[in-house]
Amino acid sequence: MDVVRPVDPRLLREASTARRPLLLTVGLGAVTALLVVAQAWLLARVVVDVFQRGESVDQVSSLLVGLLVVFAVRAFVVWAQEVAAQRASAEVKAQLRIEIVEQATELGPVWLSGQRRGELTVLVTRGLDALDGYFAKYLPQLVLAAIVPAVVLLVVATQDVASAVIILVTLPLIPLFMVLIGWTTQRQQDRQWATLELLSGYFLDLVSGLPTLKVFGRAKAQAENLRHVTDQYRKRTMSVLRVTFLSSFALELLSTISVALVAVFIGVRLISGELTLATGLFVLIIAPEAYLPLRQVGLHFHASQEGLSAAQRAFEILDVPRPPDGVVTEGPDLRVTSIRFDGVGARYPARDAEALHDFSMIINPGEVVALVGPSGAGKSTVLQLLLGLLEPDGGRIDLVADGRTWPLSSVARTTWRRTVAYVPQAPAFVTGTIADNVRLVAPEASDRDVERALVQAGAWDFVAALPDGPDTMLGDRGSGLSAGQRQRLALARAFVRDTQLVVLDEPTAGLDGGTEQQVIDSVRRLANGRTVVLVAHRPALLALADRVVRLDPVATPEPVIAS
Repeated sequence: MDVVRPVDPRLLREASTARRPLLLTVGLGAVTALLVVAQAWLLARVVVDVFQRGESVDQVSSLLVGLLVVFAVRAFVVWAQEVAAQRASAEVKAQLRIEIVEQATELGPVWLSGQRRGELTVLVTRGLDALDGYFAKYLPQLVLAAIVPAVVLLVVATQDVASAVIILVTLPLIPLFMVLIGWTTQRQQDRQWATLELLSGYFLDLVSGLPTLKVFGRAKAQAENLRHVTDQYRKRTMSVLRVTFLSSFALELLSTISVALVAVFIGVRLISGELTLATGLFVLIIAPEAYLPLRQVGLHFHASQEGLSAAQRAFEILDVPRPPDGVVTEGPDLRVTSIRFDGVGARYPARDAEALHDFSMIINPGEVVALVGPSGAGKSTVLQLLLGLLEPDGGRIDLVADGRTWPLSSVARTTWRRTVAYVPQAPAFVTGTIADNVRLVAPEASDRDVERALVQAGAWDFVAALPDGPDTMLGDRGSGLSAGQRQRLALARAFVRDTQLVVLDEPTAGLDGGTEQQVIDSVRRLANGRTVVLVAHRPALLALADRVVRLDPVATPEPVIAS
C-alpha cells in the first residue's frame, strides 16, 4: 500500500519558481495564528466585562473596535494568502506545461504517435488546472494546520493545563483518520483520473473519425461505447464523492467530540470554582481553532487529489528518457556533401517487429532520390531516421561534410534541424494567418520572403485571390483550404526555410490530376540546387527522381507450432 504523503516533494521542487508566493503563504499562516489568539482573547474579555462585571457597551468600545480590526485583518490575511497561493499555482502550472511541451518536442513524433492525443490534451489543460486545489486550498490550509494548532496548544497550556492535555491527546486522532481515509481517496481518485483520460481520449478520437464512422455506418455503435465509458466515469466520480462526504463527517464528528470534552471539563471546574470565567471562556473559544485547520486540510485533501493524479502523470512523461543529443554544433555552416545508410535497422518503441532491416543507401549532393515500395516496407521509417526523429537499431548513418565524416547521431538535433526541411503527407496548420503558418519554420522571414516562397510554391495565385491575401485567417488544420492548397503552403515553408536538404513524404497523395501537376511543378522548382529525398508512388513524381531506391517489406519469421 502506497504511503499517503501530506505534500508531494517533487511537486514542491517544481514550485521552486514560485518560491516567493509560497513563502508569503507561510508567513501569512503565522500571522493568522496570532490573529486567532487575539480574536479569542478580545471576545472573551468583552463577554466577561459585559455579563460578569456589568460594564456598558461604551466601556468596552475599545475592545469591540479591536475585535472588529482583528476580524478585518484576518479576512484580509485569508484573501492575501489565497491570492499568493493562486499565483504560485499559476506559475507551477505554466512551468509544468512548458516542460511537457519541451519533453514532447524532444521525444518527437515517434513517441507522440504512441500516445492518446485526448489524454495529453486533458493533462495539459484541465488536468494541470486541477492543481489550483492543491496550491490554492490544500497547501495554505496545511501551513495553517502546522502553525495554528501548535500556537493554540501553547497558549491554552499557559491558561489551563488540563484543557491543553485533552487537546494534545485528541488532536493527533484527526491526522490518523486523515491518513486512513487518504489511502482510499488516493485509490479512488487515481481510478477516476484514469477513466477521465480514457473518456477524453476516446471522445477526441471519435470526433476526429466521425466522417469515416458515418460512411461505414458505425457512428451509433461508437456512441453506445461512449455512453458506456461516460457511465464508468460517473460511477468513479460518485465513489470519490462518497468517500469525501464520509470523511468530512468522520472528521467533523471527531473534532466536535474533542471540543465537547474540553467544554465538559471547563464547565465542571467553573462550577466548582477551580477556574475563572475569563480563563474558561477564553479556552473554550480558542479550542475549536486548534481542530479547524486540520478539519479543513482533510476537506481540501480530496479537492487536491485530481491535481496530484494529473501531476503524477505529468512526471511520468517528464521521466521518459530523451534520446541522446549530438555534440557537433557547426550551425548553418554545416555543408553536407553526402549521407550514407550502412546496414541500418530500426524498430519503433513498444513494437517487437523490425520496421527496417539491413538498409543501405548513399545520397549524393544535389540528387533527387525517390523511395518506393509497398506499404510497410519502411519508406517512412527511412525518412524518420533521416530527420533524426528515430534512432537506428543497428548499422549506422554517416554524414560527410567539409571533408569529414560524422555519425548523424553526433550532430546536435538543433543543428541538424536547421539543415533539413520536411514536407509531410498531411501538413499541420495552426489557427492564424497564412503568412504566420508559412513562418512557422522560419519566424524571422519577412513579408517579402513569405510572398516569394508562395510564388515559388505555386500558391500565390489562390492566396492573392483571398480577401485578405496572406493575412487571411486559417482555421484549425487549415480548414477552408483544399488538400492541394494545403500541400502548396507546406511547400512554401520549405522554400522560405531554404535548406540544402529537403525531405518529402508523398506530397501528391490524394490529389487530382490538375492539382498533382501543380504540386509536381513546385517540387521541381524546390529540387533545383537542393538534395531531395522523397517517398513517391505516382509515375509523374517518380519522373523527377535522379535515382529510385526500392524497399521490400521486412520478412516476418513463420511462427513455430509445437507438435
